[in-house]
Amino acid sequence: MKIKIIISLISLLILCSTAVNAQQDPHFTQFFDNTLFVNPAYAGSNKMLSATGIHREQWVGFEGRPTSSTFSIHSPLKYESIGIGFTAVRDIIGPLKQNMLYADFSYTLRFKKKRSLAFGLKAGLNIINLGKDQLATTQLNDPNLVTNVLNHVNPNFGGGIYYRAPKFFLGVSSPKILEQSYDGTDANIERRHYFAIIGGIISLNRDWKLRPSGQFKMVLNAPISIDLSLASIYRDKLWIGAMYRLDAAVGAFVQLQLSKQFRLGLASDFGTQAIRNYNDGTFELLLSYDFSFQKAGVRSPRYF
Repeated sequence: MKIKIIISLISLLILCSTAVNAQQDPHFTQFFDNTLFVNPAYAGSNKMLSATGIHREQWVGFEGRPTSSTFSIHSPLKYESIGIGFTAVRDIIGPLKQNMLYADFSYTLRFKKKRSLAFGLKAGLNIINLGKDQLATTQLNDPNLVTNVLNHVNPNFGGGIYYRAPKFFLGVSSPKILEQSYDGTDANIERRHYFAIIGGIISLNRDWKLRPSGQFKMVLNAPISIDLSLASIYRDKLWIGAMYRLDAAVGAFVQLQLSKQFRLGLASDFGTQAIRNYNDGTFELLLSYDFSFQKAGVRSPRYF
């Protein structure tokens, strides 16, 4: 059974890789703690009520720079094979503002040795505002930049699968399947995104562990986006790591497990392209809290 599951996941990953990508959804340096945003099958996987918030300030000092905030909360139901969640994202870049609100649902098949395979669905909407009058154009009366967009609502849905073992995880997903315009033109369309995530935990000795992880994002008409991360974990309390985004950025992060339930994370990355000369870098703040309403308490820490 285990071999069949892994073969199925790899086949889906290969299928997704036939697409190529353009960034519309925001990037995060601490992407490994933002899984529900891209994959609804992750809902309830922690076997407790978990909430995570990330705020990102990109290209500080650059006028019209992107800023992104994401909040996710999810939990298994009493029948633990079912998980539910909610994700909210506010993304601003120049005159374009997006507010995404999505509900998440998952159903998990459980196997021996604490392995599981979850299937997830995501449904919600994106509220889009675009102040085209704030743009400086080189073409007078550009038909794609004529009127403002005010509170345009694009409903959407997505799906994903997520395989998890005690020291390994793998998932593929497409959180927004519908491709829709937000101003009536063919030029301004929300593109379908494909994601693949992979990672695990490696014990080096009693004090130190390594947690490698990767995220691959694909959208039509742009190169594949690849994020790679490696965290060193000291006594399950201090997390120090580095991140590399292919042909785009390098970064570093530190996270503190302040209690069994509460984690604080700080991150920064710097672009490797020419725009790096015109900004002071990118910064992120992460807050994560695990709620427990059972006598067994919270399992600490969560590695993924």
